[in-house]
Amino acid sequence: MNKDSDSLAAVAGAYVATIIDAVQCEYPNYLQHIMTGPDDHPTPRQLHPAFYGCFDWHSSVEMHWALIRLLRLAPQAFDRERALAVLGAHLTLDHITEEARYFLKRPGFERPYGWGWALTLVHELTLWESGEAAAWGAALQPLAETVTDLYLRWLPTATYPIRVGLHNNSAFGLARAWPWARTLAARGDKRLQIAITRAARGWFEPDAAYPVHLEPGGSDFLSPALTEAELMLAVLEPSVFETWFDRFLPGLAHGQPAALFEPAVVSDARDGQTAHLHGLNLYRAFAFRMLAAALPADDPRRVHLQTAVERHVQASLSAVTGSDYMVEHWLACYAVLFLSAPTAG
Repeated sequence: MNKDSDSLAAVAGAYVATIIDAVQCEYPNYLQHIMTGPDDHPTPRQLHPAFYGCFDWHSSVEMHWALIRLLRLAPQAFDRERALAVLGAHLTLDHITEEARYFLKRPGFERPYGWGWALTLVHELTLWESGEAAAWGAALQPLAETVTDLYLRWLPTATYPIRVGLHNNSAFGLARAWPWARTLAARGDKRLQIAITRAARGWFEPDAAYPVHLEPGGSDFLSPALTEAELMLAVLEPSVFETWFDRFLPGLAHGQPAALFEPAVVSDARDGQTAHLHGLNLYRAFAFRMLAAALPADDPRRVHLQTAVERHVQASLSAVTGSDYMVEHWLACYAVLFLSAPTAG
């Protein structure tokens, strides 16, 4: 993988076209709606006027995030006006207020995966200095406030974490919410930052010799080990993290366990569960890159992490576009997450 193929600008046009089609595609749709009676059978757009596309709610949210990040980082590489028009039609105050109301009626909806991506979306708008970002950020406040409150109510009661490679992974949901928590703390409200830190340290700080050789599962798009490492990298002081990381993955300096560095094989991209493994490859590449950037320049683990980045990207980056809809309705998000991650110096 050379620098050109590793550039957001090089792929932004194709990604944006895929994202715009997906976020406006209402069907097929996996509507995760708890019905309250025989007449409770709304359409996706009726329930979710902003995030009705992309097969499911969380995919729609994360793909809106990817589109906004591409607008922020590579705006000259695609039809900017078309992207702005789609976002402007979706991210209205009326639409977002309705999205927030849904959570008030069903507070367990999309916990914690969709919650984390919702706050990631809100935070992204704080990074982009533009009139559109300011307007959409204001419109998203009802959802931001609702999801933040849900986290604050849930975390004190969550005694145990969920350590899986799927949506209910606890560490990933908190890692996605962390940048927004830091933004709130900078504004004087440290409650979410404190709650996430307390949960992360209580759940994960005692972990040692994590059994990462058991990964991956057949439908994983996340690595339970690496989501945990990503979160602890965020919440711990650097020296504390280094000590924890040494204990958590003690064989890393020797490229062990080998299973962590071997890209997952996607045997059938038309199968939505098997197709998840493309996401696992790109999430691993993102996490490897983040961890390598955080380690000292002479750390022997860096070479193993950086080599693994290349292998995992080669296995799945080409599937983002021109693949099957079961891949295309979400994978661009993980590609953008990886391609915009900081690199090791």
